[in-house]
Amino acid sequence: MNFLKRIPTWWNSQTIGTQFWTWRFGEKVGEDAQGNVFFQTKDGKRRWVIYNGEAEASRVDPDWHGWLHHTWNDPPTTRPLTHKAWEKPHQENLTGTPAAYAPAGSLRRVEPVARRDYEAWQPE
Repeated sequence: MNFLKRIPTWWNSQTIGTQFWTWRFGEKVGEDAQGNVFFQTKDGKRRWVIYNGEAEASRVDPDWHGWLHHTWNDPPTTRPLTHKAWEKPHQENLTGTPAAYAPAGSLRRVEPVARRDYEAWQPE
């Protein structure tokens, strides 16, 4: 069934055309923690990713994102980036999901926030 879903759609991992292109011209460079697999052509000019599951660009780690966009030449598998102690781990874009950020005072907050910084106007 997964094979049939891949024929007309690109958001279910890879299409048949991408799978053929990868088999014919690609060489596997590495894999990230989420299971996304990264490829490049044998001459190294083209780079692409085969997503593990839904094709969502925000699921690519920043290390691999820089390699995909030719910011640096060596992939994180051969030359890992140094990370600072204050850096947070990568998180995919949560916009439009229940886990999205909602600031204080937002209508999407589950619990109302008690506001003491203003008084509501009351007509006399």
